[in-house]
Amino acid sequence: MPSPSFARWAKPALALTLLAVATAPASAHGPTRQKVVEKITINAPPATCWAKIKNFDALKDWHPAVASSPADKGNAEGSVREVKLKDGGALTETLEGYDDAKMKYNYRLKDGSALPVTNYTSTILVTGEGNTCEVEWRGAFYRGYPNNDPPPDRNDEAAVKAVTAVYQAGLANLKKVVEGK
Repeated sequence: MPSPSFARWAKPALALTLLAVATAPASAHGPTRQKVVEKITINAPPATCWAKIKNFDALKDWHPAVASSPADKGNAEGSVREVKLKDGGALTETLEGYDDAKMKYNYRLKDGSALPVTNYTSTILVTGEGNTCEVEWRGAFYRGYPNNDPPPDRNDEAAVKAVTAVYQAGLANLKKVVEGK
């Protein structure tokens, strides 16, 4: 049987140990996955919008910041797209999924310092009926600096701001291109 002295300290010691174990993960702070979802309504049939963006190498045809976007295997999964930006930046992206019937594809950023992100994945989807469609561009990623105390240009806010700007500029220009305005 434990001594009264041991019993008096055992419960508080056990409680402190459990508290320390339970809070240990909370004190280890690292980056959290960020998400951006942008949508735009376009006055055109869904098939018309999809025709403009469906080819993995067509980013240059509708995104105002893109100078070229060749893809080595077209719309086949595994195709690698080399995006050259008008400002001189570059991105390398891999097509991970393509569904022509559902009017969507998803891709992953393999390389590129033009965006302050890591582990970036994205999906573009066209929905709608009649003469109106909605184009949704969504992405998930981590900030560009994976360790604690990131510099301001590679923190969560900078990552979200950059991806949001890319999506908004692309979708706004897509609307102009498709609607002919």
